[in-house]
Formats: sequence, structure tokens, C-alpha cells
Amino acid sequence: MDRRTFLVSSAAAAALVAAGSPAFAAWKPRRPLNIIVPYNAGGGTDTYARAVAAAAQDRWPVPVVVVNKPGAGGMTGAIAAAKARPDGNTILLHFSGDFLLRHMFNNTEIGPFNSFQPIAQVGNVKACFAVPAASPIKSMQDLVEAAKAKPGALRWSHNGRGATFHVASQTFQNSVGIKATDVPFKGGAPSRAAIIGEQVDFGCIGIQQSVGFESKMRVLAILDHDRDPLYPDTPTLAELGFDVPVLSSPIILYAPLGVDKNIVKGMEAELAEIAKAPAFAKLDGSKNPNFCD
Repeated sequence: MDRRTFLVSSAAAAALVAAGSPAFAAWKPRRPLNIIVPYNAGGGTDTYARAVAAAAQDRWPVPVVVVNKPGAGGMTGAIAAAKARPDGNTILLHFSGDFLLRHMFNNTEIGPFNSFQPIAQVGNVKACFAVPAASPIKSMQDLVEAAKAKPGALRWSHNGRGATFHVASQTFQNSVGIKATDVPFKGGAPSRAAIIGEQVDFGCIGIQQSVGFESKMRVLAILDHDRDPLYPDTPTLAELGFDVPVLSSPIILYAPLGVDKNIVKGMEAELAEIAKAPAFAKLDGSKNPNFCD
């Protein structure tokens, strides 16, 4: 089992254990709970954090505060969370594909395995290709043809070199034999803004980030095996005839090492209930969502 599979499986197992462990369901935070998001507000990971905060309002006697700490490809926020007092009042919500890639390839001191214990997976961000609304590029085939006509001339945005969407798009480009110039940004929200503002010709962002911006950009395809139930009109690369690897990233809540395991199990049980809230149904298209996409 590789590290990425282990990471997702750990979160899935935690959620299943929580669902069957009513002894820990009585846990409630006694002080405001801080969720550190290591990206700017408005991105895919931030969206999930705010869904947790909104859904928790009816269950917890204290507020849940989303704290955005962007920087260093998600490592600034992760370091802050890892160094927080291990009392269960500060947790981390991370785009775990990025977290793992940064740790593996940059040999960072802080990592998902040596600095945290997973609480639960609350979602899964899938990549998509999008272009500005006024772009003459209407399809993935148009994109490929335009890139082949002028190698390196097209500019594309992503959420940072070495991050999941950068790897996903570059893998696609390598597979179909095209070359474009990448423009990295600090997170998904500014990457999306670059597409909308026509600063780039296309971008690779999370499909969830297209919600509310349909009139300002055009999603060409989703990088997945099957169409997403929330975006049924968006084709997959596979059905468009592109045989390329599929990459997505789980969104996982982590507690710093040292947090009492009974507290972590209590969080798991509570989050299993919170994930049934309508806020999560809007994110994954399910009427009864759970942690494991």
C-alpha cells in the first residue's frame, strides 16, 4: 500500500470507527475550535472548512473559527497547526494530495504522517480544465490543437508547482504531447481569478471552484473516471478519448500529534454527524454524504 492510499484508508477507517463508537459521541469542544486552512479564503479546501463551521453551529456550544494561513505551498499553515497546543482546540484541514507531495519531494520536517493524526476525510477535490468565458477554446480538443499550433505560447494557471493540480495538468500535457507555459499561484482562488481575468489561456483547478462562476469561465472537462453527480454536464477526459492518469485529492482533517486519542475519536463521531448536514450535500451532490468519497 502506498502512502496516498494509506492516507485515504486511514481517514476512511477512522470515520467507520467513529460511526460505531457512540461512547465518544458526547465529546463537545469547550472553547472555540480553530480550523487552520493553509490556503487563501475562497479555494476548494477553504470551502470545506466553512461547511464544517456552518454545520457545527447547531451541534457545538462554541464557534468554529476558520483561520487561513497561506504560504509555502500549504506548509505555513501546516507548521502552525503542528506547533499548536495539543489540546484539541486547533486542527488542520488540508488538501492532502498537496500535503503529501510537498512532504515527499521537498523533504519537509512537517508531514501528514510524522506530525499529525487523521481525524476524518470530509471531501475530495477533483481537478478540471477551465478557460475564460470569452475564450475561442470550446473543447479539450480545441485546447490541444491550439497548444500544438504554438508550442509554449499558451499560459495556464495552477495552485503552485509540485501541487496536485500542477502535477495533474502537466501529466495530461505530457501524455498528449503539448507544451504550455505554467503560471503558479498561491492557492486555487487566485488561480481561478487568473482564468476569469483572462490573465491565462486556461487553468487546472478544483471542479468545486467553478460553482457561481459559470458565466465567467468555461469548464472543459473533469479529470475523473466518471462524471461528477454535482456537475453532470461536464464530460470526463476519458469519455473525450484521452487516456491519461486520473488525479484527485482527499480533503482531510488532522489533529496534531499529542492530542488525546479520546478527543480525536470524539471529533470523529461528531464529524460523522456534521457531514450529513445540507452544507456537505451541496459540496458532493449526495443527500447523505459521508467522509469517504
